[in-house]
Amino acid sequence: MVTGAAGSIGSELCRQIMYYKPKQLILFDNGETALNDFLLEIQKHSKFDNNVVCVIGDVTRENRVSEIFETYKPELLFHAAAYKHVPMMEVNAKEAVRVNVEGTRIVAEASVKYGLEKFVMISTDKAVNPTNVMGASKRAAEIMVQNMSGKSKTEFITTRF
Repeated sequence: MVTGAAGSIGSELCRQIMYYKPKQLILFDNGETALNDFLLEIQKHSKFDNNVVCVIGDVTRENRVSEIFETYKPELLFHAAAYKHVPMMEVNAKEAVRVNVEGTRIVAEASVKYGLEKFVMISTDKAVNPTNVMGASKRAAEIMVQNMSGKSKTEFITTRF
């Protein structure tokens, strides 16, 4: 499963994952149009073999996240859902924290609850000594995920782009 699947990083992850022919690839995003456009794009490629499921939802809605995990039973999650545009997040700081920190907590806790093998958080180089809201929110999410590591069977990994 990929959260933020229709975004720039999430969609590229999905394109790459498809080469490995997973049993099922769950595309999780809150943007209906963007997700539909991405699905139409990948359906044109020969590597598409109808194992893709699109789910609409927001990572900050705990009930929806649980419903998706319970229904599809993912084994591996790439968490790419985030607000990432620095100037916009300076003006909308509460939203950056809501999605980048709270959304990460909700998805990470669901990963533990539903026994996922791995949770891979996609972060940013702006989390290194952050000087803006976006970087600080991603750093906070990294620390939270790091603190969850080793406390369950779910392996937590963070990577910075």
